[in-house]
Amino acid sequence: MQNQREQIRDLTIENELLENYFSNTIIPQLFVDAELILRKFTPPAMRQFKLEKEYVGKSMEDIKDNFRFPGILENIKIVIATGKILEKEVQTTDMRWFQMNILPYVVRKEKKADGVIITFVDITARVRDLKDQERLVAEHELLLDTIAHDIKNPLLGLNLGVEVMKNAIDLDGKLAKLITGFERSLTNLKQVVEGLIQSHWSKQKYQASSENIDIEEILQDVRLSLASAIQDTGAVISYRLDLAEIVFVRRKLRSIIYNLISNAIKYTPADRKPDITISSEITDGFTLIKVSDKGIGLNKDSKSLILEKFKRVTTNVEGSGVGLYLVNAIVTSAGGKIEIEGEEGLGSTFKIFLPVQ
Repeated sequence: MQNQREQIRDLTIENELLENYFSNTIIPQLFVDAELILRKFTPPAMRQFKLEKEYVGKSMEDIKDNFRFPGILENIKIVIATGKILEKEVQTTDMRWFQMNILPYVVRKEKKADGVIITFVDITARVRDLKDQERLVAEHELLLDTIAHDIKNPLLGLNLGVEVMKNAIDLDGKLAKLITGFERSLTNLKQVVEGLIQSHWSKQKYQASSENIDIEEILQDVRLSLASAIQDTGAVISYRLDLAEIVFVRRKLRSIIYNLISNAIKYTPADRKPDITISSEITDGFTLIKVSDKGIGLNKDSKSLILEKFKRVTTNVEGSGVGLYLVNAIVTSAGGKIEIEGEEGLGSTFKIFLPVQ
């Protein structure tokens, strides 16, 4: 009898601790048992998913629509069956993004999952920030290139033309003043352009320093940035990282991988799911990052063109022809190189060689 009272007391204490935890945590969280019955949920979960107190004891099948994304029941069943943690990014029907973690609730004596604890972390702001970062990187790199080439070269041509005019024509007073004023304006414009370029590079030099980067962490950021495309196409992204870390500029490495994975998804035929593999290793003094896909592939002519600005393999998908150009600019400016393999209709492999720092 004494032993039974002690067991009841211990259970009461454990239950009170659990109740206190669920009542005070600031994270949306659910406890679902092995029969898919909702047993507990936190106040934030009540607000986020419009849960009512009377939902406790109901089957998740009856209230699954409250969570506004498909697949939650299947995910719970998988965790209960395997006893393994499941982590994934999910988008609700109101276009918000969550990091969903489903953890098995294991009964130690029986060594099996008797239910799951589900945690939701709102990552909507992070997803938007990552998308904005990729857009800004592309815009800044393209602006610099436009200034450096599309404006500087015509200015140089105009300056040469002025010199020829000065040497070839016997200028009178008024024409001489006109040419001198024109030359001065060109000089001023050239200084403005040089100032913009120097300012841009100085800012990049100050802000974008190399650091030791976890490649898998960059891949997770890219997956978040492309979460909508991955979900819409059912893309499968796997990786084998023989090299876990690299010394490089974080935003530039993210931009490289983002553009390559984005293209691999976009240029996969609609009748099949994108299948993308990323690997990393050290070879011949370079860090080699490979991104392989099973998309439309490339013919010989395409391989030599797609790294040029505004060049595209096909116009059947949305794009500007700038992404791979920027990847090439980032890689070559770092002292690296790009090699492209693949055949038309059989997919492509982009090999990014970056100097080991």
